[in-house]
Amino acid sequence: MAGDKYLTFNNGQKMPLIGVGTWQASDEEIETAIDAALEAGYRHIDTAPVYGNEPAIGRVLKRWLDAGKVKREELFIVTKLPPISNRPHEVEPTIKKSLADLQLDYVDLYLIHTPFTLNINEDGSFKVDAEGLLEVDPTTNHAAIWVEMEKLVEKGLAKSIGVSNFSKDQVARLLKNCKIRPANNQIEHHVYLQQRDLVDFCKAENVSVTAYSPLGSKGIAAFNAGAGIVRDLPDLMDIPEVKEIAAAHGKSPAQVLLRWIIDTGLCAIPKSTNPARLKQNLDVFDFKLSDEEVAKLLALDKNIRVCDFAFFHGVERHPEFTFKNQYTK
Repeated sequence: MAGDKYLTFNNGQKMPLIGVGTWQASDEEIETAIDAALEAGYRHIDTAPVYGNEPAIGRVLKRWLDAGKVKREELFIVTKLPPISNRPHEVEPTIKKSLADLQLDYVDLYLIHTPFTLNINEDGSFKVDAEGLLEVDPTTNHAAIWVEMEKLVEKGLAKSIGVSNFSKDQVARLLKNCKIRPANNQIEHHVYLQQRDLVDFCKAENVSVTAYSPLGSKGIAAFNAGAGIVRDLPDLMDIPEVKEIAAAHGKSPAQVLLRWIIDTGLCAIPKSTNPARLKQNLDVFDFKLSDEEVAKLLALDKNIRVCDFAFFHGVERHPEFTFKNQYTK
């Protein structure tokens, strides 16, 4: 085996290095995929209310738990506080809704999904202004939200708490104002978007990092198109250096991209609903990249962000929005 299959948090909790991402999968797709993932050996499942699939995932987990095919303590379930609920008084009711949907008593990791907050109408739809732009709530207060996140640990609703899409400055601010340190920052991370400064800072502060879209994300192109955004997104599987390293190890380009993330000390949550690819994505523990191969992939960084939130046009006006996209000045 090429090393451990777990990453240890600053509180001693262990998270499987490879999890299954579930964004952009329909209910039917996700039930089949989570069944296949659990059969393949996955125990780390990443979801969020905005993905709309917590109830479907909950049904599969209940079937497996009730049948005794898996124990709760063997699972590592991650969900998130959505951007529409980024207010202190909404933290506990929101996790309780997720727990009811997931049919669980607690989650292993609960994350603040985004550093910014969006407003919604009573029917749950996004509020838009006269120009058709999403309406933001500029009063987002991470420190106040974090106090409520800490209470979730005290109440046993979450084993660990963390953040997602937070910048170095946003994490640093939180670290100055917390009783319980964030255990994890989940960010977009792959060979073309390495965010080394942020990753190195988190590691130095003992905040683990999970890479979402570790293989790029073809699904985002379709999501963008739905929001009227046309962007040419690179195919990470087609990078010559990645293909060359894959051939040298008798592995696929996807397996090399995932192994590189593990070999640089991070977790990854590739999304797939294809049983064969789910198995392949987990089959990355029988080889290791050489220092030269790791360095070759580190040199590929192009600062290309796939998930730049342009599909939430208007959010770039939020004071905590730190990404660059076609709408930022």
